[in-house]
Amino acid sequence: MLDWMLGLGAFAMFFIYDWNRVFVKKSWMNPLFAAGNMCLAVVAVRLVLEAFSLSLGKPGAGLSLAFWLCLSAVCLAGLIYTLYFALPFDSTYCREADQHKACRSGIYGWCRHPGIWWFFGCFSCLGMSTGTGERVVFCLVLSLLNLLYAWYQDRYIFVREFSDYEDYRRSVPFLLPKMKKGR
Repeated sequence: MLDWMLGLGAFAMFFIYDWNRVFVKKSWMNPLFAAGNMCLAVVAVRLVLEAFSLSLGKPGAGLSLAFWLCLSAVCLAGLIYTLYFALPFDSTYCREADQHKACRSGIYGWCRHPGIWWFFGCFSCLGMSTGTGERVVFCLVLSLLNLLYAWYQDRYIFVREFSDYEDYRRSVPFLLPKMKKGR
């Protein structure tokens, strides 16, 4: 139940943070993005601990656990790169929504919201590492919330935050990467 509250709370904080950043602009709401990330980090750690706990004493469970956790770690690294290194950090996370230009380089030239795929991989692998259907469903719900969050940003937030977002939407697909010759 705690994980559900943390996961749902994280996405509620993300939605409110973005709305505030573009429309309300109250400085006391600025920590909501970091708080939401912390909630998801706590959920991830709890899933890893549960996976270790459930695998103890089960023959052959260690290999499966290592496989799913390694895949999850690779996806987490991709997510961190996509959100914090492939974007200009200062204009993305430190400045107000001031009609700056959308990032079109690297992975953001292939598709809008590429972090969706990394988040899905990270959390679905964490769910699989536990070996329980309930946890897999929980992680899929988090991934669906992340998809809804990306759609919300794409339709309501980024069109106001970036001066060229309409053009970016027309030229770069939403989730399915475009693969051009020479890329």
